[in-house]
Amino acid sequence: MAFWSSFMGCAAAIRDFIAPRYRPERHYMRGPGPACARQSGVRPTGARITFQ
Repeated sequence: MAFWSSFMGCAAAIRDFIAPRYRPERHYMRGPGPACARQSGVRPTGARITFQ
């Protein structure tokens, strides 16, 4: 059973190398963007706080 699972994993890797499948989650941004953060007033992580 382990051999068959390993064989199928290798076959899938070879197939994806030769003819990759389109996976939109690799190409599009997920989650709210910077415009949404500006509207809600949330500071992005790593933002510098300045004192005047």
